[in-house]
Amino acid sequence: MEYLKIHPENPQPRLVARVAERLREGAVIAYPTDSSYALGCAIGDKAAIERIHRLRGFGREHYFTLICRDLSEIASYAKVENANFRLLKAATPGPYTFVLPATRQVPRWLWHPKRKTIGIRVPAHRTAQAIAEALDEPVMSVTLLLPGDDLPLSDPMDVEERIGKEVDVIVDSGPCHVDPTTVLDLTGAVPKVLREGRGPLDAIGL
Repeated sequence: MEYLKIHPENPQPRLVARVAERLREGAVIAYPTDSSYALGCAIGDKAAIERIHRLRGFGREHYFTLICRDLSEIASYAKVENANFRLLKAATPGPYTFVLPATRQVPRWLWHPKRKTIGIRVPAHRTAQAIAEALDEPVMSVTLLLPGDDLPLSDPMDVEERIGKEVDVIVDSGPCHVDPTTVLDLTGAVPKVLREGRGPLDAIGL
């Protein structure tokens, strides 16, 4: 397991490039976001995704989220109606996850099996953004909430103690938050709040 200390405001390009390299090789990483720590892997890596399923202890119907580097990248992986663009622009980057119809850029086995949707977000955390930029595609991610825990992990030292032997890379950019993202379903005529979390609704006009 590699333990990489990356500055939260000025991520070191060499270390970020190493994380991206490991992701391309099939690694499962633990890394910080603007909510809690997350587990991540490359978008098309079935073996790595299976490992995350086992670590998190959830079934195949659980949503994964694509961590995108910026707003423009979202349109490659999700269908965004004009009516929702202003909302997305107001909320990114930030602690919001959007459920949107997936495009063909997303492997079918990552879609929600019934709704053909995918979770998308752009975190306001420089390290997470830098990793997605270096990888040159979104990072498949889930909240680092372990079976039996009430709160996700938010400190890299706790991550190492709990799952250090089960992940390939831990990215230490210091502690972060424990609140989950606010989740908004944008597949209907009006936005639907699926989970109210760290992202305030009034800040995006809801």
